[in-house]
Amino acid sequence: MPDAGGPALDEARAGDFRGRFEALRAELAREIVGHGAVVEGVLVALFAGGHVLLEGVPGLGKTLLVRALSRALGVRFSRIQFTPDLLPADILGTNVVVEDPATGRRSFEFHAGPIFAQLVLADEVNRATPRTQSALLEAMQERTVTVAGTGRALEEPFLVLATQNPIELEGTYPLPEAQLDRFLFELRVEPPAREDLVEILVRTTGTASGEARRVLAGPEVVELRHVAREVPAPRHVLDYAARLALATHPRGGAATELASKYLRYGASPRGAQAMVLAGKVFALATGRLNVSFEDVRRAALPALRHRLIPNFEAEAEGVTTDRIVEDLLEKIPELSKDLARLVR
Repeated sequence: MPDAGGPALDEARAGDFRGRFEALRAELAREIVGHGAVVEGVLVALFAGGHVLLEGVPGLGKTLLVRALSRALGVRFSRIQFTPDLLPADILGTNVVVEDPATGRRSFEFHAGPIFAQLVLADEVNRATPRTQSALLEAMQERTVTVAGTGRALEEPFLVLATQNPIELEGTYPLPEAQLDRFLFELRVEPPAREDLVEILVRTTGTASGEARRVLAGPEVVELRHVAREVPAPRHVLDYAARLALATHPRGGAATELASKYLRYGASPRGAQAMVLAGKVFALATGRLNVSFEDVRRAALPALRHRLIPNFEAEAEGVTTDRIVEDLLEKIPELSKDLARLVR
């Protein structure tokens, strides 16, 4: 079957990608204890060119992870604390009137907001009003910001890492579907295991401390993103990603029984794109030069869980989107019937 996704990737460049990926992972481990799957997911999103939503209760190291990543990359970092009184101008910036001391003439001058960074931490993003949350939409999708009719490009690499607390509902505003769809991955940050907690106590209650050092630069990240996109994706693997996404649509003919019963809406095409792009990074990070079914399966849960909208029946019966995605991975065959016949 013909491949899609570009020419064959040079083995030397692929090996260089893996080496730098592992160097960045190892450097983050100087500050981050445990959370291996979360760290890997953030790095995969970074090199796939997507944003990440980190969900977890306070105190699990979400903010620490983002700060450690900014130090390891040496990029411009900003932190935005989302609150109910935050305004879009507080994020994007605004035009202010300035006066020339020599001539006395007044003019408008743009003062950039914290979104004009390369790594942006949107802390407790669900505490802001929908109007303020929407200020991130253009920046996340188009990598530009429009203020007073003037568009301004954001410097690459640009990555938004947003956090939200899943158990605190008072004073929060659920993220709209359009906003959730802009995140490549949603990653769940779980409490540490006992051994990891002991190590955290050793590191944080003594005198020794270790901070991540710079191991990559912004232009290198942009270069590695291009390398990742060159990874070929066989047609039958793309077909598998498409069928997984289509199986989430409850009124479509491809939906699984669980999806039909418990979902109101399924994943957009961005869900399939996320699985393929992340699959390319997973392939390179594990030393392979093309995307496999397993790469797509590894990406499916973080790429789809936040794009599925459960119905009232699912909420009443406690059926989560994670369970529905896991059911998809069990029920959807890797090869469709028509492709399976061709293989035989």
